[in-house]
Amino acid sequence: MKKTKVIVAGAGPVGTVAAYYLARAGIEVVLLEAGVDCAMDLRASTLHPPTLEMLDTLGITPTLLERGLKAPVYQFRDRGSGDVYAFDMSELADITRYPFRVQCEQYHLSRLLASKLEAEPNAAVYFNHRLVHFEQDDDGVTVTAETPVSLERFRADYLIGADGASSLVRKWLGIEFDGFTYPEKFLCLTTETPLEQYIDGLCHVNYVSDAKEWLVLLRVPSLWRILVPAGDASDETLVSDEKKNAVFGGLIGLTDEVKTHHRTIYRVHQRVAKTFRVNRVMIIGDAAHLNNPIGGFGMNSGIHDAFNLCAKLVEAYRNGAEGGGGAEALLARFDRQRRTVTHDFTQAQTIKNMEFMKEGQAAGHRKRHAEMQRMTEDPVARRQYLITQSMFGSLRQEAEIQ
Repeated sequence: MKKTKVIVAGAGPVGTVAAYYLARAGIEVVLLEAGVDCAMDLRASTLHPPTLEMLDTLGITPTLLERGLKAPVYQFRDRGSGDVYAFDMSELADITRYPFRVQCEQYHLSRLLASKLEAEPNAAVYFNHRLVHFEQDDDGVTVTAETPVSLERFRADYLIGADGASSLVRKWLGIEFDGFTYPEKFLCLTTETPLEQYIDGLCHVNYVSDAKEWLVLLRVPSLWRILVPAGDASDETLVSDEKKNAVFGGLIGLTDEVKTHHRTIYRVHQRVAKTFRVNRVMIIGDAAHLNNPIGGFGMNSGIHDAFNLCAKLVEAYRNGAEGGGGAEALLARFDRQRRTVTHDFTQAQTIKNMEFMKEGQAAGHRKRHAEMQRMTEDPVARRQYLITQSMFGSLRQEAEIQ
């Protein structure tokens, strides 16, 4: 049986951040990943300013700036009226070194950290190791991982489940995952076609509201990503050339000329776990909460979970309290802080953003347009909105929770 201090299940951006944070702090850590490599997932690509500041403490941000695109401006667009509401995060240069988003696919972060972990003397990364079971007692956690040829056992003081939306860690703990799933499917298309040449004033991050079909248009270094609601059509229909042509024909007037690299279908959820912790086992990221992609909060909030939790584990170890009441108080505070912020900010704001996109020309939609107009014209209101949307507000709230 292999022994360590902390086991992290899941080598996505949240799990690799947690493992690398602990390793850099001198804590022995094992990272278990079911796949042969960090998954090449396209859904998350936005890194907000406070997340960039956090990652800078790990020495990671300079590489992300090299690989990604700086996006200081993001837009809410109404395709029907032609109204564009632009928000420029450079207005926050007085409170952050990074007054912009960075658009960079999440697998760049995961793979970068996984490679760095393998160079850490107190860390080990095991790919092709799928956590299938664990048991905890007063002294620690015993984890069983499945490999292609065997079952392997690990023993640690703590287990962190960062194993995604279908988290086995959460399921084994029996934690309820309250919320709902949006009824429609969602389709993500990627293309090298330069959309900015066909849509005036397009920036790297655009939320396009429309009475018939809303869209999210995001630029990453090599591609444009287009997210559209897909209703209840069959998967075959959604990935067809006919559907692709309908999307791009309505967007830029081109059909067969547009070539796509990916046509991905997925469901969108709004869910939060009843608790983020049971004794010595914690869950973070998508294992603990899911939200729609409008605003780019999902991966960022998971990374914020990781920093909050790992700081408390490091404190417990340094104070010699890893198995006693000191650790209990710290981990209970992690749960209070991150669950409260998830409910009050991430869930509430993403639902509000989705409503703005979906409601066409309904009264609520027009009211939100008036609110956007007011904020773009009022410097005080605009700054507060930028602080909220960039996630500084949620971290301020977190710090106030004891």
